Amino acid sequence: MLLLNIETVPGKEFEALGLVKGTIVLSKSIGTDFMAGMKTLVGGEIVGYTEMLNEARAMATKRMVDNAQEMQADAIVNVRYGSSSVMQSAAEVIAYGTAVKFK
Repeated sequence: MLLLNIETVPGKEFEALGLVKGTIVLSKSIGTDFMAGMKTLVGGEIVGYTEMLNEARAMATKRMVDNAQEMQADAIVNVRYGSSSVMQSAAEVIAYGTAVKFK
């Protein structure tokens, strides 16, 4: 599945099939949350949360692609990501775009 964050596919004509999306809410364990709190005292990257968000983006992307495959799409254009905190230690990540079929 071709994923692009631009509105066109260079050299291709296509028909828009509709919006596709994938979403997930992930949380980290109390141990990871404790270590993240300790890290805020000295500064620097909180690796546990970076890993959590990378995993969440990958899963949201897969769900978006699965949604597009159900529509028999060839590509997804204008791919975007969003995230928000839904509670302490839990984040929602959404991937969305427009499924297209090449002519």
